[in-house]
Parts: sequence; C-alpha cells; structure tokens
Amino acid sequence: MTLLNCGIIGLPLSGKTTIFNVLTGAGAQVKSYSSGKTEPNRAVVNVPDRRLEELAAVYKPKKVTPAQIEFVDLAGLSRDASKGAGLGNAFLSFVADSDALIHVIRCFDNPEVPHPEGSIDPVRDFGIVEMELIFRDLSVIENRLERLSKKKVLQKEESEEKELLEKYRSHLFSERPLRELQLPPEELRRIKGFSFLTLKPELIVLNLDETQTSDKAIPGYEEMLHLTSSGGLSLVKVYGRIEMEMSDLSPEDQREFMRELGIDELGRERLIREAYKMLGLITFFTVGHDEVRAWTIPLNSTSIDAAGAIHTDMARGFIRAQVVHFDDFKEHGFSMAAVREKGLLRLEGKDYIVRDGDIIEIRFNI
Repeated sequence: MTLLNCGIIGLPLSGKTTIFNVLTGAGAQVKSYSSGKTEPNRAVVNVPDRRLEELAAVYKPKKVTPAQIEFVDLAGLSRDASKGAGLGNAFLSFVADSDALIHVIRCFDNPEVPHPEGSIDPVRDFGIVEMELIFRDLSVIENRLERLSKKKVLQKEESEEKELLEKYRSHLFSERPLRELQLPPEELRRIKGFSFLTLKPELIVLNLDETQTSDKAIPGYEEMLHLTSSGGLSLVKVYGRIEMEMSDLSPEDQREFMRELGIDELGRERLIREAYKMLGLITFFTVGHDEVRAWTIPLNSTSIDAAGAIHTDMARGFIRAQVVHFDDFKEHGFSMAAVREKGLLRLEGKDYIVRDGDIIEIRFNI
C-alpha cells in the first residue's frame, strides 16, 4: 500500500519542527520557515514495535523490516491563513495532501522566543488553528455551491451533492469540525475530492518543557483534556526540546534523563504509535530466518488483502493463510509446534479479517 503521512500543524513557534526532529531524527532546521520557506520537511519513520524485536530475537534473521509511516513538517499556520495571511493557501494545500494531522500546541514559556499571540494559552491556540481549518472547508463548500447555483438544471448527482454540502456548511457554521458527523463510508467516498481538512483524523500534541512534569504545571490542561476527549481526539504530551537533545545520548543516559523527568516512555514512541493507529493501520508479521517483517494494512483488511500487501501474485493465487496471533505464539514459548498442538495455528480463507499482531504465512499457487 502507499505510505501514509501525517502533516504536523500548529501556530508559528509552537515547536512543530522540534517535534518533527524528535519523531524523525532528521535534524531539520528549527527556524527553517522563518525565511519564508514553504516546501515542507519530510521523513519516513520506523514504527516502534516490541513484538517485532521479540520475533527477531527468536528467528535471528538476516534482515528485520519494521512498519513505516511518513511525517511532514508544515509551515506555521498563521491566524487568518484561510484569508491568505502568512503562507495562506500554499500552506493549506499541503495540509489537504496529508492523510492525518498532528496538531502541536505550545505549553512552555520562553521569553527568548515570544509567543506570536503574546501569551501561553493552549486552549486559545487550539481554537485558532481549528477555526482556520473550519474556515478553509467553508470556503471550499461556498465555492462549489456558488458554481452549482449558476446551473439552470442540476443532474441527480449534483442535487445530492448540493444537499450534502449544505448539511456540512450548517455543521461548520456551528464551529465544529466535519469529523464529528461520523459520515458513512459511501458518503466519504463521494466527497473525497474536496479534501476537507476537518474530516482528517487529528492527534493533539502538547509541547512541554522540563518544568512541566505535573499536569498542574501545564496551562489549561484540564480544559484541553475535556476539549479533546469530547471531540474524540487523542492527546499526547511530549518534552520537545529535551527529547530532541536526548536523541544524541546513549540509551543509558536517555534512561537516566527519563528517570529525572519521571517518565517511563519517551513521548516519541507513544506519538508514533498513536499516529499509526490514527491512520487506521494495523500490523501483521511474516517470519523466517531470511527476514522478519512487519507489514502495514488498513484495519478490517482480509487475509487476501494481506497477501496482496506482500505480493500481487500471492493475492492472485491465494489458497489459504496459516495464522497464529503473536500473543499466543509468545505464550507458548515461540514454538510453532506448541501452538499447532493447541489448535492455535489455524488455516484461514480469503475472507478472514486480519487482527493486529497476526503472524501469517500465505499459501498460494500461480
């Protein structure tokens, strides 16, 4: 499948490029957009997965291949971008190309880098960016409705489209994103060409400094928690600057740093996993002494979809899939003989819905 990407958005000086560097280790210039640069930074990132590491330890393969996703660091979204302010439409077109959004919100104070709005207020900043995305979607709808209104007679499909767009416009006027409508798959397919920004899955990242190790030290944290949970959004806390600096340290020094901060997992790892989940992706594995590999497929994919992800010939000549779940395999000492004896190694047909963590061997003939 095509590599999916997450566009990183937020107000200027929110720490987007710092978060991009934390995620990717790409070392992008933190002030790369201050000179008017519009082309985004891009990097492909391996998805952390302890299951893959454990399988590699068992098989000791010549090659280990993790799942991957792409992150795209977009320019800061200025207030009134939907009206052309800042990078305006150039920025919004890059957002439209993203499969999902990571919205970075600045929670730390730094007098040397003044906040563009004059103060630290995560709830306000969240609202500014969300409204710009809503304004952009409204603009797209208004333009299309205007073109339809100039037609003397509408085709049946055009009438149906007009009805849908008017429903979306009414919802956006209430200052709420389109994703809250939970549109059915058929409707989503029909409107795919509009690339509505507020339909995209979104993950909220609170960018913290080392003084904000307790929730009470994060301005507006309880309200942000309420806003995101009520909107069905996930919230991740990341110590952006510290984690970027930590990337150069040895694993031992990193663990020491984490102990000092009182955290047991880097924000980076949770953020990548949450982004992967937000994109609606799951992982299945193929194993052997030549290669242990994590494969990416959409949630609710079938075994024949999994076969096609490996090679089109496997899907074309699909016979059966031999499947055992990672948890069962691990529980029985990573022994195929043991899981077979327990009836946990199964033969599945083409309609089997693959579970995240399945280990699959495709039987095929062409």
